[in-house]
Amino acid sequence: MKVYCYPNCSTCKKALAYLDEHHVEYELYDIKKENPTAEQLKEWHALSGLPLKKFFNTSGLVYKELGLKDKLTDMSEKEQYEILATDGMLVKRPLVIGDDFVLTGFKQAEWDKTVV
Repeated sequence: MKVYCYPNCSTCKKALAYLDEHHVEYELYDIKKENPTAEQLKEWHALSGLPLKKFFNTSGLVYKELGLKDKLTDMSEKEQYEILATDGMLVKRPLVIGDDFVLTGFKQAEWDKTVV
């Protein structure tokens, strides 16, 4: 399992503590230093079954600075993958990729069903 986090993110810290408490093995990636590529995001989006907007950190500063709230609806999926790949701070985190699932954000009930 791969986990993309931002070290200073309090939600990411909670998620990692959850994984450690449940003895779940994972590979940790700093999303700011190792941002997923557009192709990876496309694959993970397909696997997730989630709307693409769920991959965006809509409360983040970069999202707001770029005015993406108003622009996303006019962008193609390809353009959205490409913009997500430009900056890890645009990506909802933690981003967890398992063999047959993808999770964005940390919702314990969802993780209880999927991760452990």
